[in-house]
Amino acid sequence: MKAGEIVKVLEDFAPCSIQESWDNSGFIIGNEGAEVKSVLLALDCTPAVIEEAIESGTDMIITHHPLIFSPLKRITGSGIVEKMVERSIKNNLIIYSIHTNIDKVISGVSGLMAENLGLCNVRLLSKEENDNFGLGVIGEFKGRLDFQEVVSLVKEKFSVKNIRCSRPIDKKIKKVALCGGSGSSLISAAKDSGAQIFITGDLKYHDFLCEDGFMVMDIGHFESETGVLELLRSILLKNLVTFAVRISENNNNLI
Repeated sequence: MKAGEIVKVLEDFAPCSIQESWDNSGFIIGNEGAEVKSVLLALDCTPAVIEEAIESGTDMIITHHPLIFSPLKRITGSGIVEKMVERSIKNNLIIYSIHTNIDKVISGVSGLMAENLGLCNVRLLSKEENDNFGLGVIGEFKGRLDFQEVVSLVKEKFSVKNIRCSRPIDKKIKKVALCGGSGSSLISAAKDSGAQIFITGDLKYHDFLCEDGFMVMDIGHFESETGVLELLRSILLKNLVTFAVRISENNNNLI
């Protein structure tokens, strides 16, 4: 099967054209004409993931985060990214990333978070010109939960031990905004939407300064996005039923 056929299945779900302008989703190494027999899925492309692919005879690695964000002026093997690029090329690996484009579809990363928490009435938080995509989602709990109940639910559903929160609000929580990965840029949109709590990752110190009736919760970048790998796997297997797809055993938090 050609790499382009595999990518078409993914881009029918989340077109590469809707990625953020600063992003680098798409083919990182290799091209659509390459022959592929099996795929390895990972959140990040790390040396361990590359070695796993080589040792298992995998042809293609599909990651959420791109291996290359900034242009490489030279490949001398002096930095970790250069070494991974060099190792991948020498072993004929194809590397493809599906990043902010799958963040921006409602059934993507943030939508998975909402599904995980059992939210209803889920819609996009920050819509763009085309109402079919945008960053973040907003939804509602079926009932009203107090702060400790929300904390317990989040810890259970996202398998986290520690959560960073702003000052808890007094009222029970119904309306929730979410953004997988790094969502600090959506804090204002979350507050303006009427959400009582915004759950995301990568918040900075001053992001925790909130007005009364609104709070933020940082569950971690990695923890908020791990569900995307099972989503990618299910999309590929549903459309390519005889194809070998598996999630990396080295899908670990970089922090």
